[in-house]
Amino acid sequence: MTDKNDLVIDVEGLKKSFKGKPAVKEVSLKVRRGDIFGFLGPNGSGKTTTIRMICGLLTPDAGHGRCLGH
Repeated sequence: MTDKNDLVIDVEGLKKSFKGKPAVKEVSLKVRRGDIFGFLGPNGSGKTTTIRMICGLLTPDAGHGRCLGH
């Protein structure tokens, strides 16, 4: 069980499409303080889109992404 105070990234069900083409489908993850975490994948797999949604730079079509509780 993860204590909410330990979470630095909390993502539930993130989805994003561009012009009807899915870019990110149902991403969920939790990263606790002190964890080492990275996004790996080929070009066009949604890494940057996911990070932008977590940081609040891009609005998801569904779900939520929070960094340090915001």
